[in-house]
Amino acid sequence: ASETELISGGSDKQLILWEWNGTVTWNNQLVKSIPLKGHTEAVCAVDAVYQSDEPDLNLLIASAASDSTVRIWSRHGSEATFIEILQFGNGFVMDVCLSFLPGSNVPILACGGDDCKISLFVQQNDQFQKTLMLPGHEDWIRGIEWALSGEDLFLASCAQDCLIRIWKVCTKSKQLPETEDDSIRLKENVFTVKDTDTTYAVTLESVLAGHENWVCAVHWQPSFSKDGSMQQPMRMLSASMDKTVIIWEPDKETGVWLEQASVRVGEVGGNTLGFFDCQFSPDGSMVVAHAFHGALHLWKQATVNKKEWTPEVVISGHFNSVEDVKWDPEGEFIISVGSDQTTRLFAPWKRKEETEVTWHEIARPQVHGYDMRCLAMIGRFRFVSGADEKVLRVFRAPKNFIENFSSITGTPMEKLCSHESSDLPEGATVPALGLSNKAVFEGDMGVQPAEDEETFNTISNQYPEIYFQPLILTEPPPEDHLLQNTLWPEIQKLYGHGYEIFCVACNNSNTVIASACKASKKEHAAIILWSTSSWKKLQSLSFHNLTVTQLAFSPNDKFLLAVSRDRNWSLWRKRDSSESGPVFSCCAYTDKNTAIHSRIIWSCDWAPDSKYFITGSRDKKVIIWGQCDVLVTTEGGMLDSIKPCSTVLDAGDSVTAVSISRVLTPDGRLIVAVGLENGKIILYTWKQSGQEPAAADWTTCLEIGNSQSHALAVKRLHWRPQVGRAGHNDQKSSEWLQLASCGADHCVKIFNVNRFVL
Repeated sequence: ASETELISGGSDKQLILWEWNGTVTWNNQLVKSIPLKGHTEAVCAVDAVYQSDEPDLNLLIASAASDSTVRIWSRHGSEATFIEILQFGNGFVMDVCLSFLPGSNVPILACGGDDCKISLFVQQNDQFQKTLMLPGHEDWIRGIEWALSGEDLFLASCAQDCLIRIWKVCTKSKQLPETEDDSIRLKENVFTVKDTDTTYAVTLESVLAGHENWVCAVHWQPSFSKDGSMQQPMRMLSASMDKTVIIWEPDKETGVWLEQASVRVGEVGGNTLGFFDCQFSPDGSMVVAHAFHGALHLWKQATVNKKEWTPEVVISGHFNSVEDVKWDPEGEFIISVGSDQTTRLFAPWKRKEETEVTWHEIARPQVHGYDMRCLAMIGRFRFVSGADEKVLRVFRAPKNFIENFSSITGTPMEKLCSHESSDLPEGATVPALGLSNKAVFEGDMGVQPAEDEETFNTISNQYPEIYFQPLILTEPPPEDHLLQNTLWPEIQKLYGHGYEIFCVACNNSNTVIASACKASKKEHAAIILWSTSSWKKLQSLSFHNLTVTQLAFSPNDKFLLAVSRDRNWSLWRKRDSSESGPVFSCCAYTDKNTAIHSRIIWSCDWAPDSKYFITGSRDKKVIIWGQCDVLVTTEGGMLDSIKPCSTVLDAGDSVTAVSISRVLTPDGRLIVAVGLENGKIILYTWKQSGQEPAAADWTTCLEIGNSQSHALAVKRLHWRPQVGRAGHNDQKSSEWLQLASCGADHCVKIFNVNRFVL
């Protein structure tokens, strides 16, 4: 039958039975869901089987949860009912699996848990009764799965003792008397089902030892229909914390289960832990696994040599809140940082023959030991990032990245290469106990020694100093390459802050970086300015009393704007003094008397003409302030000239991000994107109509709801820069604007916005 139903269990303590119907809709929904409530703790395992040939009729469901129970449910038509509860005392059941005894329609349930034994329950008189305990594993059982092959039922189990066990359940014929011979036989566990009066024997078929760490999951290749009957391939997949996924098959001649030669796929080095789960594709030609770090891995069997499996392109992204996102100055890729301690670079993949362009993660410049907070681009291929540490780190793209970026995105190499590309390092590597990405030059990559016994056994060779291998890519790299072959070398550390870095910005001429850290006192809340040529500290700007939450340089580089947790903003004007570079002085601010925001100001941005700036706060208010161009002419009392130019806009929820497009609407209005704590993004346009602010100056254009936007708070918004696109400034590129957003729901999103429709 076509697969239209799915059962899931979650930390919300309930199960949901999903039914998909591609033709008829319920309440305009293609998916119908039935919730099953009853567990008092998170559901950690679930399984279901159809009890008759008519799939819609009877479904038997088993679920295990952290409340030390297994619950049995049944579904008739569209009614789901709870049948019974199996108590496990203080123990936890980690996995459950349902099947039918060979040659009958009697359901059998296997449960594996922290008592290291497999419990078998058989349904008799509509009640599941404990029939057998299968000892053998020496640590918690993590996964179990049934497979029916011919007349026999097989059960595969895996545990934290690094072993996989295969058990066989078969009907035992009665007429054979027990002969008292001395031949060695496997111990049989026998049980009889009263309803059918059949006796079954359970024997241990095989023990598979190949993993060196906990085995987290084991799965059979799915059965398929052939000549009217279901065929079960004798092939199994296991995923382990030792960073490998193994495919097992019995040997054709001896029947002994072996690791299918050389099919041990998985991550090599890098800062990772192992695999949690794995699955075969329905035809067994592909394998998908997911790792501890939230990443998906996909491998495909080669068509010619069946023993060869190659990694495939797969979707990827952050696995925790994404804190900041920036376009590169040319608008060709985006970089994001997140609480998952990574910096990721996404770019469009232009395939040679196809017109379709899809975005993929093509590099992971930084894999860190601290949660990442913020970043700023310093020109095209350099960026500075801040994490929950006191240091800012500056990175530069290596040669290998620029070459691969050129071939994946189709950008000609001449356009990317600058005069300094000759002395660029090939790539970067993180030393075994280090946190900094060290540059790797061509001469550093020694020839890897052949893996004969002697070299492999020396301790130093188990942890090579250089994991990096230069790659020539024509498609986005798979996860294992992202982890260790796409790092960018760190070229500088900037010391000066006393607490964890919170925000960073770079001016448009790429000469000055401004940064700020978490602060609860005025002395720590100072903004530090750094030179990008000497990497020296230029100036410390002290004004705010609490953490500065965002910094923004004006497009003409004459001003620096800061907003803070102390509910005020400050504006700093650049005065050029030739000796030591630019000097900034405070020229306008709000204080207790003049402040309009009553809660933390989360975000700020500039209008393209540097006349106006915008602030957004937790108090749901968005305000445009201005006439900053007056400041340049007047010297003395400039504090009074910066006033709200707009009425206070109520966004309806806490404002966590604001951004103004560098391109105006055709009738000259500013395009403002506002991100909210509830995940929505609202687009407004604004234009000053008269001397006094008027509510009519604001127009609400579009609200991007949670289904398209974010499920949790929007963390940052950034419009794609329009610079550098003049060379191919066709009608299309000026009509469509692109807005990048990132959120606490782990997502980075790019929206196409038509400025003529706005």
